[in-house]
Amino acid sequence: MLKSLLFVFAWFSFLAVEAQVDYDDYFTDNQLRMDYYVVADANNVVYAIDKMVKEPVWGGRRHNLVDNMRYGNFYFEVKLPETDKVIYSYGYCALFGEWQTTEEALHTTKGFSETVVMPFPKQPVEVVFYFRTLKGTMQEVFSYNVDPKNYFIADARKLPYEIYDVYGEQEPEKAVDIVILPDGYTMDEMEKFKKDCDFFVESLFSYKPYDKYPNNFNVRAVLVPSQESGITVPADDIWKNTAIGCSFYTLNSERYCMTYENKTMRDLAGQVPYDQIYILANTEKYGGGGIFNSYCVSSSANSFSSEVIIHEFGHGFAGLGDEYAYDGGANYPLDVEPWEPNITTLVDFESKWQDMVKKKTPIPTPVKDKNIDVIGAYEGAGYQLKGIYRPKMDCLMNTFNGKVFCEACERAIEKMILYYSE
Repeated sequence: MLKSLLFVFAWFSFLAVEAQVDYDDYFTDNQLRMDYYVVADANNVVYAIDKMVKEPVWGGRRHNLVDNMRYGNFYFEVKLPETDKVIYSYGYCALFGEWQTTEEALHTTKGFSETVVMPFPKQPVEVVFYFRTLKGTMQEVFSYNVDPKNYFIADARKLPYEIYDVYGEQEPEKAVDIVILPDGYTMDEMEKFKKDCDFFVESLFSYKPYDKYPNNFNVRAVLVPSQESGITVPADDIWKNTAIGCSFYTLNSERYCMTYENKTMRDLAGQVPYDQIYILANTEKYGGGGIFNSYCVSSSANSFSSEVIIHEFGHGFAGLGDEYAYDGGANYPLDVEPWEPNITTLVDFESKWQDMVKKKTPIPTPVKDKNIDVIGAYEGAGYQLKGIYRPKMDCLMNTFNGKVFCEACERAIEKMILYYSE
């Protein structure tokens, strides 16, 4: 009970700190979208500004403007140049960051289009980019000065696509705003896409803890048709002309279905206020992907579509890590606590779900039938068989067998819902 009270006290203290930045003092109702390129190999990265766009509505939070959660492998701050005061910050992950861990990156230099969004500033600001080092610290890699009066900041284009209000009528600042984009749906399949959007909402609120917060979400969809039906599968020599260019075998992983058409995706998403982008891929092939505070993709016509939707949204929205492991999947340094809230190296277990573990539960916790419902620390997570631990033997971030999140994941999701909406 004492630990629970301490957690609540710490959370409200965090909110009190964030309240020191008043949105109306620094920002308009618009959104600033900053597109940039990264050129990288396994060990190096160069940032280059592409363009800035003024979008009609800021869909993000107007409270908790400084992101002290510090989730994600990347992070940016919006500062007042004369004082270095941080008035907005945001953690995220990026596809190029995942690519840097691949074998291809050891011998190839590659370019990626990426984007960050922020409330549109009323005065000149400095935007500073950071990446997370192997030691878990944030290192500055790039900065750029933004003058809101710069006439090269273009107004966003209004695209000629219908908006489907799937769910919710809350003000954007009081809700988690999800925009759903279709890929591989032709004009004749737009009614199917609407039904798939309805299925998305039905799926979302059928899982804990989302079922407790239906009034904390808005879901909108942009009805953009593709020239061809279906999704690209390069290894099968299937190439489709689609609206957003999603493709299986992203990073040469068969089930990983993502897009490199970042600016197209952002142009479409910016037609409505959004916190999270979700792409429904019109295919029966199993797959998808989720990148924290970037975007998610899932197949819409697979028998596991509901579970995939929820699993990938766990990555994209709440920053949850994968809880499965396999030979050769090493990725995390074992002397550093991962930032993801549902995996641990036990280096700083106190910052994770240790308060949820009963006193007599051994840490690490043995994988035995009698422990099936016991919260502990089970070895094998984050793609690694040794040295990284998960909260329960099974969870939706591990397999789809039980079709439920563990309690640690539920708490992390609930915390994020409230962070955006209250």
